[in-house]
Amino acid sequence: MNTKEYAAKRVNDKLLGYKIRNKLFPGENKYFKENPKVAGMANFETNDIILNPYSSSSVNKEAVAKNEALRLKMNEEKFIPNIEITEDQRKFFKGTEYEGNDKDIKQTIFARIHSKDKSAQATKEQLEEYNKYIKQ
Repeated sequence: MNTKEYAAKRVNDKLLGYKIRNKLFPGENKYFKENPKVAGMANFETNDIILNPYSSSSVNKEAVAKNEALRLKMNEEKFIPNIEITEDQRKFFKGTEYEGNDKDIKQTIFARIHSKDKSAQATKEQLEEYNKYIKQ
């Protein structure tokens, strides 16, 4: 395996086999342009990851891609984490598109744990459940 193949394999492993699509569809481009705070997203129709070219350059794109890769995996497996959402976590998602959607909040918590995003505010129990899931 040459260096380029090894690098591609490492990226593939980190992203659970999902790919980053660089060419945005017109609707995605418009959405990202209007929402520069959204660093990226999982496209469940095409099963790939898209990153926002208009988001801050300080955004850790690798972490965003890892987060979205786990979202794709959970979506494909129809997996909903068996965790309790804390009151602080509910407050964090208040006023967002996740408010009132426990499935999305739980998946977001797992995806943020996966990408080492501290905003997950994960409990010990949530970390244990995540570790069980990711080791399957």
